[in-house]
Amino acid sequence: MKDEGSNRRSFLRKVAVLTSLSHVSLEAFSNALQPGLADAGTTVFAGDEKKFVPVMLTPFTPDLKIDYTALTKLIEFYRNCGVKGFFSNCLSSEMYQLDPEERIALVRHVVKQVNGAMPVVATGSFGESIEERAAFTKRMYDTGVNAVILITSHFAKEDENDDVFKKNVEKFLKLTGNIPLGTYECPSPYKRVLTPATLKFLLDTNRFVYHKDTNLDLDKVKAKLAVAKGSKLEFYDAHTPNTMYSLQAGARGMSAIAGNFYPDIFGWMCKNVNNPDKQEDVKWLQSELTRADAIISNVYPNSAKYFLQKRGLPIEPVSRTTKTLLSASDKQTLDGVYASFLQWQERLGMPAKF
Repeated sequence: MKDEGSNRRSFLRKVAVLTSLSHVSLEAFSNALQPGLADAGTTVFAGDEKKFVPVMLTPFTPDLKIDYTALTKLIEFYRNCGVKGFFSNCLSSEMYQLDPEERIALVRHVVKQVNGAMPVVATGSFGESIEERAAFTKRMYDTGVNAVILITSHFAKEDENDDVFKKNVEKFLKLTGNIPLGTYECPSPYKRVLTPATLKFLLDTNRFVYHKDTNLDLDKVKAKLAVAKGSKLEFYDAHTPNTMYSLQAGARGMSAIAGNFYPDIFGWMCKNVNNPDKQEDVKWLQSELTRADAIISNVYPNSAKYFLQKRGLPIEPVSRTTKTLLSASDKQTLDGVYASFLQWQERLGMPAKF
């Protein structure tokens, strides 16, 4: 396992070098996720390409086994829609409903199929103790991912302050060598939102290269972006209503659940958000995304799987997270969002995918 992960990361380094002359943005992204190649002072915000990175779904068969055939098709769908990386084994992947071996197998499948074409990150901070979480993080890194993501609420209880969080993180860092890491303000087991001061503490360790932000307050997002500016941290906002504003404020990209319905739309937004010739469409699209956001989150992730099924993917609208199936009314509502989505594509001049 370890040799496979090391070989895959070696391949990524070669890709970054070979493409450095003609694909600067790929080099910057690869370097940011590989501290061994990147200077600690590398700036990844100014002038860099904006990116959509999906929080990947896990397809299941009707008897709720991982459907690897559908997963393969889903990965290709994401890629055809222009995503710039993958976040596997996250809450949308139903990571808490997977056993440890399933988590590893799921991520290994993603890494193998992506085959170094773009970065893959995955959550790894599972276990009852810091030592167990460190051990599983090493296993996850050996799948070949570019960075292992830590759930912030795994490092302090809800009633414990940031000093406890920092102490536990420091202990964890000593147990995990130089593995590149990221943070994820996952809502489960509870949402622990990083303060700007705590984010700076993490950046000062020179180990953190990725952050998925789930804070809904744009002003607080901007405060953290100010702390991260000039660092090698890749900052991704998860809140769809923030999309245009976060990207224009300096976020590296978006990683919202809505991207599991229409990743191509988020790809368009990331590409055009700062294009002066597209601002009318950018503002219009932001209002449309915000309008649809409250609708699509109902009975998620089944809602996303149903939507993708409408887009032609062989994916069952079932999950381990919820036993609630979509009602006829739920499907009718999602059909309405799908009709809107087709109108978005038409207005933006985007080719239909699937």
